[in-house]
Formats: sequence, C-alpha cells, structure tokens
Amino acid sequence: MWPAQHKAVPNTGSCSVCWGRGGSLLTVLLPPGARTHQMIKDPGGHYTKQEVEEGLAQHKPVLLFLTQGESSSGVLQPLDGYGELCHRYQCLLLVDTVASLGGAPIHMDQQGIDILYSGSQKVLNAPPGTALISFSDKAKNKIYSRKTKPYSFYLDMKWLANFWGCDDKPRMYHHTTPVISLFSLRESLALIAEEGLENSWRRHRDVTAYLHGRLQGLGLQLFVKDPTLRLPTVTTIAVPAGYDWRDIVKYLMDHFSIEITGGLGPSLGKVLRIGLLGCNATRENVDRVIEALQEALQRCPRNKL
Repeated sequence: MWPAQHKAVPNTGSCSVCWGRGGSLLTVLLPPGARTHQMIKDPGGHYTKQEVEEGLAQHKPVLLFLTQGESSSGVLQPLDGYGELCHRYQCLLLVDTVASLGGAPIHMDQQGIDILYSGSQKVLNAPPGTALISFSDKAKNKIYSRKTKPYSFYLDMKWLANFWGCDDKPRMYHHTTPVISLFSLRESLALIAEEGLENSWRRHRDVTAYLHGRLQGLGLQLFVKDPTLRLPTVTTIAVPAGYDWRDIVKYLMDHFSIEITGGLGPSLGKVLRIGLLGCNATRENVDRVIEALQEALQRCPRNKL
C-alpha cells in the first residue's frame, strides 16, 4: 500500500485492529496517509461474505485484512470464497494465521489468499521472533509495480525478496539472519511434516472437541456459540457468574503451574482462554486443565449475588 489508499479491516475481537497483533501490524504496515475502514462486531462474531461484500462495495479498498484464528475471542473465521469475492472488487486479501497455521485447515492458493503470514511460536512450537509470509502473483505484481519508495526499510518486500533469493538479481545485504531461530523453525516444520499436516489438523480438532465436552461437563459455557466457528487451537469460556477471572487464572498457576489467561481488548473480563497448540494439544493435557479448573471453581471466592 501507499498513501491515500484504502484498507478494510473487519474487527471481531482484538487481533484484527486496535489491540494485539492487528494494532501492531497497522502501525508498521500502513504508510502515512493510508486510510482504513473498520467493520466492527462484538467479540465472538464472524464476518459473512455478504457483509464483506457490502464493505468492499462501499469503501472500494485495495486490501482486505482478515484474521483466520481470532485468538482473543476464539473465533475461526471462514475463508472459502472470500478471495474470489475480493478479486471481483479488485482487492487483495491478507490473512493473519498466527494462531491457526498448522492447527486449522487453510489452502492459500485454492482460497485465493494473496498475502498470508504467521508466527513461529504458536502451533509450530518454535521460539518466538520469526515470521512466515507468502505472496500470491497478484500481490507480488502489486509490490513490484508500486510507484513510490516504501517508507519502511524493515518491510521493504522487494529488498527482502532479493535477500532471500526470490529474484535473479545480485544479492544485497538487508539484515543479519537469525540463524538459530531459523534452524529451530526448520525442526518444528519437520515435526509437523513427520506427523502429517492433515493429521495435525485432525489432532487439534479432536483434542479441542474433547476439551469442549469436559468443560461443558463442569457446567461451563463456551463463548463461541456456533461449533463450526470455534477455533481449534484457542478455546474461550464465558467467565462463570460470580467469579473474578483473575482469581481462576492465578489459582491454576499457583497450584498446578498451568497457565491459562483472560480476554484481550474487547473480550477482557468476558472470557477465559485455553490454548492447545502444537505438542500441547493432547487429551492428557485436557485432563490436567480440567482437574485444575474443577478445583479452582471449588476454592476460588464466588460472589453469590
């Protein structure tokens, strides 16, 4: 993007914009003068193709930003057909898969996604600090045909592409490569390849379904009502009536050394969040956290009013 261009940003929680990853992304991705149009819903909601099309028709953006795994609210945003819809309006589709890559199905080419990025630290279980990013031919052509110089040296994609050998030009220095991080990421990807990507998707889906059943057995309510829209890597639970979510989080850490967390941004105070990502997505870990939650609900103070 360059100044005076428009970007549409659906916001179903915190990570699309304003808070968390999305807010940070916007501060470094958008040049001065670029305009954004937020499509805001309450946490736990998702965007239908009809709603997105209305936004595309109204604002005519050059880029639509969606988060597949909205980890602050536990929503799995559908993606089928959204790429085709964007291209019909001469718009590129950018998808955040930080909390979902490796744990939820995604097909970049078939779904018409133009830019897809993720992080090393979630389902991939590699150390934080490495980002994966991929571009479609449409996005690549947009980058190489821009008329103005990128305002960010750090995010100069043409320079980065040259650095990683994506063009036929002599290689120029851009940064010192984080060698240890890349070897760690390579090993993480090798483990997923050994298990099989589809098997990893299936394991996350099945283990999370088991977690949902155990949570409901404790009388807890899942925050995302539609089972088809629940993220298979991060589960959100409505904070049970009468409890302070901070007491529950602290009890699990102090007594079981298990870390869960509360909401983020608009979901703060409304949910508890449990992550089952990568090697942590096992039935044994589900049983451990259910045992801990059961005791916490018995021992933590509860306001009965």
